[in-house]
Amino acid sequence: MLTQRRYLVEVLTAIGLIVAPILLPSLGFAPNTVNRILVWGLFGIGFDILFGYTGLLSFGQSAFYGTGGFVAAYLLTRAGFPNVFLALVIGMIVASLVGYVVGLIALRRTGIYFAMITVAIAEVFFFVEFNPLADFTGGENGLPGVPTPSFNLGFTTLRFTTGWSLYQFIALCYFVGIVIGLRIVRSPVGAVLSAIRDNPVRAAAVGHNIHAYKLSAFVIAAAYAGFAGGLLGVLQAFMPPDAFMFETSGQLVMQTAIGGTGSLFGPLLGAAVWLFLQDFLQAALGLGAAWKLVLGLVFVLLVCFLRRGLIGGIVDLYRFATLRRPISVEPADTAAPVMTAEEEQDAAEVEIATEPAVAPMPAHHRESDQFSGPILEATGLTKRYGGLLANSNIDFKVNQGELRGIIGPNGAGKSTFFKMLTCEVAPTSGTIMFEGRDITGMSVTEVCQLGLTKSYQVNQLFTRLTVRENVTIAVLAALRGQFRLDVLARPDRIPGLQDQVGHTLAMVDLTGRADTPVASLAYGEKRRLEIGLALANAPSLLLLDEPLAGMSPRERVETVALLKSISKGRAMIVIDHDMDALFELAEKITVLQEGRVLVEGTPAEIKANSSVQEAYLGGVLAA
Repeated sequence: MLTQRRYLVEVLTAIGLIVAPILLPSLGFAPNTVNRILVWGLFGIGFDILFGYTGLLSFGQSAFYGTGGFVAAYLLTRAGFPNVFLALVIGMIVASLVGYVVGLIALRRTGIYFAMITVAIAEVFFFVEFNPLADFTGGENGLPGVPTPSFNLGFTTLRFTTGWSLYQFIALCYFVGIVIGLRIVRSPVGAVLSAIRDNPVRAAAVGHNIHAYKLSAFVIAAAYAGFAGGLLGVLQAFMPPDAFMFETSGQLVMQTAIGGTGSLFGPLLGAAVWLFLQDFLQAALGLGAAWKLVLGLVFVLLVCFLRRGLIGGIVDLYRFATLRRPISVEPADTAAPVMTAEEEQDAAEVEIATEPAVAPMPAHHRESDQFSGPILEATGLTKRYGGLLANSNIDFKVNQGELRGIIGPNGAGKSTFFKMLTCEVAPTSGTIMFEGRDITGMSVTEVCQLGLTKSYQVNQLFTRLTVRENVTIAVLAALRGQFRLDVLARPDRIPGLQDQVGHTLAMVDLTGRADTPVASLAYGEKRRLEIGLALANAPSLLLLDEPLAGMSPRERVETVALLKSISKGRAMIVIDHDMDALFELAEKITVLQEGRVLVEGTPAEIKANSSVQEAYLGGVLAA
């Protein structure tokens, strides 16, 4: 049953493409309009992978659309290339190569700056097509005479000319494109792209090379654009110069927004609405150029009232109609009694004491596991921000299997020190050794792959995904490394993936919430998931930044029990303001004050230290 449902979308797409020539004419769709919709839909598949799944908004797709189209048209018209389909493939490859070069430039920035770079690059390509390369592209005249495809099968020749005849070829190209697109987004690469869209910082922190994956998505989008551009020339028997115009990119963005992002079919539906209304407003209503005004108003209304597009609205309507359940109201006299904080903590302690312990996940066996010295050693660690000295000449050492606590008043430099240890911030001076290897200057992704991970003070989760999908993203980095372009692979066939995901969920007591969206979790569950993401890589050194912050008494007790469990077999460093919990957990405490190490010792020694009482505790313990 699961195998049958896996290909349900592909089967329905094939059926839809087969019956379209039968149904659409009765709805007023001309064959040329349907063919244009399919070309725009194919163009949009790549853009949806880039924007809807990876979160990169590009206004420069017309550069690749035009490049692929004009390369294919030039081969078929002026170079005398005989094979139409092969010319389309060559145009797609050239567009991909151009996309790779452009991506190296554009992806140096993020957000609005990335979008503006793509706009500028599209304008550059438009200028080049009309001026320096006008002899090859035809300039304002374009390239006429693009032939339609034909295939010699030996016993007969298949010719695709115009109208519904050409529809068969374009529909086949679209079907292949959507099948490949679905395989990409369902692959491990697709899962990582979705994680990058949600939270690129955390995707890098769990061990993924997000720049390489972004560049891959950019090249994939360029490939789809290049092939669709070639189909445009075949459809019109003429490669128009407006393929390079910024308006082409803008229309693609608007069609995708209308149809809905993150579905691959949104651009197709958006193109159908756009082109049908364009023809209807111009021909039936005779609005002429005013059709753009009406279509603009329609776009604004759709974006305002259907923020996830038409497909998102359809999905929401389906869920509302099928997943509604009557809510049972519990009588007032059966409501659970309200417990005080002390009663809640006592009940939690009793309940946790009776729970079966989950065996801790052992750290990965790496080449450096033979190292017998300190697992982490920082020497002379200093960080300056201009004239501000955040940390000064810190020497810090953690032994194998040790659970170390770090405390200090606000402004003591704990967060900066933590970020330097995890390579999120490069030190101004000093060195950091992890398992005998100098990791100073490495990226957070690289040290995660070595076995050093962290949880964040403020939850850094993939909020659009479920709990299981969150943990899967982290485990994929552990099993596949920083980057692997297995775009046609299936995650369920990766050896050990499901076992490691299930073990991680069990350790953080989220097995029963595995398929729950992260946005629906309680705060304490989110904190446990935050720890689970750091734990999923099976690290040899785990750094936890205030894991108990903001928790209720019950949640604190549960999390302390969790930390005791996962500390077996690995070293841990914990920063937290909950002094009682930290003194209970840690074997040794390091106290920071004004960016320097004030004192180190056992919890008992720290409690009795007069310098700590005066500087950190304000003399409370002394009193």
